[in-house]
Amino acid sequence: MLLHDASVEFHDFFERHYAELARLAHLLTGETDTADDLAADALVALWQRWDRLRDADHPLAYARGVVTNMARERIRGAVRERRRIALFWSRAPERAEGPDVAAVVDVRTALARLPFRKRSCVVLRHAFDLSEKDTAAALGISVGTVKSQTSKGMAELERILGARAAGDLVTGRRSR
Repeated sequence: MLLHDASVEFHDFFERHYAELARLAHLLTGETDTADDLAADALVALWQRWDRLRDADHPLAYARGVVTNMARERIRGAVRERRRIALFWSRAPERAEGPDVAAVVDVRTALARLPFRKRSCVVLRHAFDLSEKDTAAALGISVGTVKSQTSKGMAELERILGARAAGDLVTGRRSR
């Protein structure tokens, strides 16, 4: 009977939070298919620990942390693979002169240019409207680090997108 109750509880958790976790993964990685995979993998990991997590104070915060860590590992793996390919072909990366116009216009591209921790803080604080405390819990960092990384991340987005576009991002007004 207990296994059935746990299964029902987890199914309810899955139904309520899968889309949000996939959206978080998408904003962190910029890849739709990868985001779906990461959300599913994170939920499998949660199911394996559900007996302990179901009584936790904030299982969603833990789930966000799992997605964030998996996204970080996915990005690191992709970077390592690109480096191996570049070394194999012995070709120096091409240098672009001037700002990348597409990156200035596209918020996702601009987010991808942020270092992972800043991106995570900006996404959780502004796209998911989490408090500093909830963001800190999801990322396993201090509230002070969340404040600092969010501020620095937003400053970088302002530099990339322009102050008006970055302000629109925070207030939820996206102009096209």
